[in-house]
Amino acid sequence: MKFLIIIFSLLLTLFSCTLSVNTKPQFIMTVTGPKDVDQMGLTLEHEHIATDFTGAEKVTQPQYPVELAATFLLPYIQKLKATGVNTLIECTPEYIGRDVLLLRELSEKSSINIITNTGYYAAADKKYLPKHVYSESAEQLATRWVEEWENGIKGTGIKPGFIKLGVGKDTLDSVEQKIVKAGALAHLQTGLKIAIHTGSTIAANDEIDILEKKGVSARALIIVHAQHATSDEQIKLIKRGCWISLDGINQKPETIEKYTDFLITLKNAELLENVLISHDDGWSVIQKDDGAIGFELFGNGNEKPYTTIFEILIPELRALGFNQEDIDQLLIKNPAEAYKIEVCTN
Repeated sequence: MKFLIIIFSLLLTLFSCTLSVNTKPQFIMTVTGPKDVDQMGLTLEHEHIATDFTGAEKVTQPQYPVELAATFLLPYIQKLKATGVNTLIECTPEYIGRDVLLLRELSEKSSINIITNTGYYAAADKKYLPKHVYSESAEQLATRWVEEWENGIKGTGIKPGFIKLGVGKDTLDSVEQKIVKAGALAHLQTGLKIAIHTGSTIAANDEIDILEKKGVSARALIIVHAQHATSDEQIKLIKRGCWISLDGINQKPETIEKYTDFLITLKNAELLENVLISHDDGWSVIQKDDGAIGFELFGNGNEKPYTTIFEILIPELRALGFNQEDIDQLLIKNPAEAYKIEVCTN
């Protein structure tokens, strides 16, 4: 009898999802609302727009008028749209300058999909963690993030499309373990995928262990900055079930060679369908000599933001035997699969 009750409950849930007018069994959440997965198109999956490195709770963010920032940044986003990119996944977390009103303004004016996030960043010696992280439980932190999913971020009505976390380079300490557990709990309640800035394969394996203990599949996890791992380590992580993201692509010849080597190895291992790539480009909020607030590009080796993949990396990959199907796998199919949300919404 108990078995029959369980089966009936599952069938009822499936039936209610099928009939619900607002159900999107597989969708993405952008800053302008939910969209079908097939509307993602060509995607840059780990980029920044405006990032404030001042530190958690030290200043009121954003430090600039949204209109001023939008005027400066919009031409770059429009140019990105003109290259064929349809979606930008903006990975700046809260307390490092996440500005969802700016993202919505840029999205509406450029017609590019922008996806923002919920979650906290414990890398960089925990400079960007708010004080309440130390006193609250994983359950309480998860409740904060689920609240943003259910009701929108800080009264804006804008909802996150994934969970962004950050940890350091060593075995996860108690605070890092807590935020990863909170990410797992939030994922189970929302369906949002978890992208974690990860400093080493040691940390990556800890993350997978924690998620699996909480009943979360490694397939819900994106290991950000997996370019710091060796090819052998990348393959081992993929075989544990997670996604790996090779970020920080820049125009330096030695960088292009490094990333093409990674991608050739993964293609030959028939694992390309588990790989994401990005520039990790963006702007830092700065204070000018006259006291005004401005923006400067990250010093990550790209003179022009968001362009190196298209202008340098892809032509190099084609010369090395990659075909259009391989390119689409990396920039269209994989981001859609990695970031799609699979829940019933009412």
